[in-house]
This record gives sequence, structure tokens and C-alpha cells, in this order.
Amino acid sequence: MAKEWLLNLATNRWGLNKKGSVGPVVHWIRECDPKNPKDWEGFYYERLAELLKEKRINLTPQEYLQDLGRKLYTKITEVVQAEIEEVSEEDCLHYIFNLVINRTFDGYQTEIKTTYGQLQEVLSVPIRPAPDKWDRLYNVDFYIEINGKYIGLQIKPITYEQTPEIYKWKEWLGKTHYKFERDRGGKVFTVFSIKKGDKKTIYNPEIVDEIKRKIEDLKRSGKNKKDK
Repeated sequence: MAKEWLLNLATNRWGLNKKGSVGPVVHWIRECDPKNPKDWEGFYYERLAELLKEKRINLTPQEYLQDLGRKLYTKITEVVQAEIEEVSEEDCLHYIFNLVINRTFDGYQTEIKTTYGQLQEVLSVPIRPAPDKWDRLYNVDFYIEINGKYIGLQIKPITYEQTPEIYKWKEWLGKTHYKFERDRGGKVFTVFSIKKGDKKTIYNPEIVDEIKRKIEDLKRSGKNKKDK
């Protein structure tokens, strides 16, 4: 429905769907393993009743959810509506310009400073974005060209919780990466990036030395061909 986006926007903005408001629903539903919505509803009300008791909130689960709904209504009809009335045409013109020009540029600078930028700096060779076709066909994000052959790079953002799954990704991606090696004469390296604080770092830094060795191999093979 047309108003769904507004309900969703306001719910997210004021955290009415967060753990602190509705409880750890992702954890609870896995614990419940419901076969239908009714199973989940009953289980959820039981867990929510326990949570409300711990927080000393003197409401039934049903009353509590209705109270959250009323808070959402108040936020939309009073806060959001007042903010909408303050928006001018000039605000909209400025926002679109800023979004397309300034924020796009800032995003590009951020990309340069993250994993791509780190690789560019330590490898000291041009790294170029892969064509869309390569992304779909080979799962390659960037490439390095050496003497007419190509090294593919895939940057895979992960979280610490996902690190045990790395070997599965390598196995799955290896099938498409083999096609790249066959067609393009080089090799694909998967660089896992992980966020530490506000910065992205390379989770598997040993990959950098492997890429350097491959670059040198391709340079040598190209030189040998010229000498012949």
C-alpha cells in the first residue's frame, strides 16, 4: 500500500522495531521454529510477557503492541507532519544537487581510502573496475592487466561472525574464477575486507604477497616472450 513506506520509515527512525522495543524477535522465532503464524504469535506473547515483567511494565503483550502502534501514529501525525510542512522547494533543489554531486564524490573518496585504495597503494600498479560482464560471468570486481593477461580481484566484505564461512565462499567462487583463469590467462584473488571501528581493513593480508608474486610472474613471462 502507498502508506507502507511512511510507516516503515517512521518505525525505523524511532526504533519501534528494535530489540529494545519488541524484544529479540530474530532469536525468539528461531527458538520457536513455528509452523504457522499462530504458533509464532503464541510463543512471542509468552516471551514478551516475561520481558515486560522484567522491565516492570504493567501491560499485557497485546496492550504493549497497541501502545507501540499509538506511539507510531503520534510520531507520524505530529512530528513527521510538522517536519514536512517545513520543507521548501529550495530545500528539495539543494538536496538533489548535494546528493548527486557532493555525496557521490564523497562516496568515491571513501572507496579510494578503503580496500580498493589499500590495494592500489601496496601493489603500485593500476587497478581498474571490471566490466559488468566480468562481474556477472567471473565474480570479479577489479582487474590488473599485465602484458595482455589479467589478474582478477574480488573484494568480499565480511563480518567477524562470517569468518568461519570463508572456506565455503572460496569453494563456491572457485568455479567461476576458474573460467576467468582459462579465458584471461591470469588468476583471481579474493580479498576479504572487514570493518575495524570506522575503517575497512584486509582480513587476509597474505593475499597481497600472492598478488605481487603473480604480477611478477606475468611480467617475467611477457619479458621472456619479447626476448624470443
